[in-house]
Amino acid sequence: MFLWQRIVTIAIAAVTNFLTRYLPFRLFASGKKEKEGLSPFIKGLGTFLPAAIMSMLVVYCYRNINLLSGNHGLPDLLAGIITVLIHLWRRSMFLSLIVGTVSYILLVNYVF
Repeated sequence: MFLWQRIVTIAIAAVTNFLTRYLPFRLFASGKKEKEGLSPFIKGLGTFLPAAIMSMLVVYCYRNINLLSGNHGLPDLLAGIITVLIHLWRRSMFLSLIVGTVSYILLVNYVF
């Protein structure tokens, strides 16, 4: 690949990246800073998508558990239970994410 081809490739990637981050703010801006200026569709997405994304992540995390071999998915299930309990206790997504990840790593490497 020639130098000019590399430069064009990087420029296209940079412009595309910029546009995908900038355009939604321009398209859905209403001139108001509060949520009142948003369309009902966007408000609906704001209430529906967080739960949908979390559900997809749970399915993604548990998709490869094989209950018929090895440790039967116990580290995954225990780490998931620990994550839910921490989240119910503190209501902190960051804390539950960190504690769940650390507990899974510790369970996989040192317990099972």
